[in-house]
Amino acid sequence: MARLLVFMGVTSAWLLAQPPIQSPATDKAWQILRNGASDKSTEDRVVATRSLGLLKDDPAGREMAEKALTEGNTEVKVAGAQALGEMGATESIPALKEALKANDTDVVAAAADALYKLEDPAAYNVYYAVLSGKKKTGKSLSEEQMKMIKTPRVLLKQGIAHGLGFVPVAGTGVQAYKVATRDEVTPVRAAAAARLSRDPDPKSGDVLVTATHDEKWLVRAASARAIAKRDDPALLPAVERLLNDHNDRVKYTAAGAVIRLSGMQERPGAPTESGGTR
Repeated sequence: MARLLVFMGVTSAWLLAQPPIQSPATDKAWQILRNGASDKSTEDRVVATRSLGLLKDDPAGREMAEKALTEGNTEVKVAGAQALGEMGATESIPALKEALKANDTDVVAAAADALYKLEDPAAYNVYYAVLSGKKKTGKSLSEEQMKMIKTPRVLLKQGIAHGLGFVPVAGTGVQAYKVATRDEVTPVRAAAAARLSRDPDPKSGDVLVTATHDEKWLVRAASARAIAKRDDPALLPAVERLLNDHNDRVKYTAAGAVIRLSGMQERPGAPTESGGTR
């Protein structure tokens, strides 16, 4: 009996160590992606690389996406970064941080977006700079990242403003705002404000408070919303002031923020979105 148990244990360990048996369809699918990723057509390489984002916990897929991030042209590198962010490849964070140093704003923007999805704080340095036009004290940003601040439409192209583009901010979506105002920069700054809601660094809270004084109502509204989502009652005065804003959309957003943060004041020790307590 003892020998049988030992045999069964060894057999089970051996079976677990074997790679999973792939079906013919899976083999064919991998061959299609490999062929597409190495095709002469940039469009084919981009689509094949982006499709890698559908894979989860797959070392081979992650390796292909990282290769695209470092060896492809601009479009392929962007697709590689997007795939890594979508697949949740935290192992690729060092490669994405390296991509922030690229001499290409498209690649920098895509890498920042991926890092944001992977919840790496390096992304917040980019969004802080986009919103404020300044670097965080003591934080190093590449020249390309600072250049991106001067041409923030790159961020829109990379989908950084996705949340603002499809979910209305204070009743107005980004596309509607752009059509009405012909302003491509303000929606990007508003999107950067929205993403800073998850940055636990107090400096980001401070820059959001400053942004509530912005001349553009969309930035003020987005900043008020981001402040509310930080769940920090210390920032309540900044949104209380916006209850008197001349723009109704800002006032409505501020009203929701005031009620939320006032409720947090009444519940000491409540958890924040960043995981802390007060």
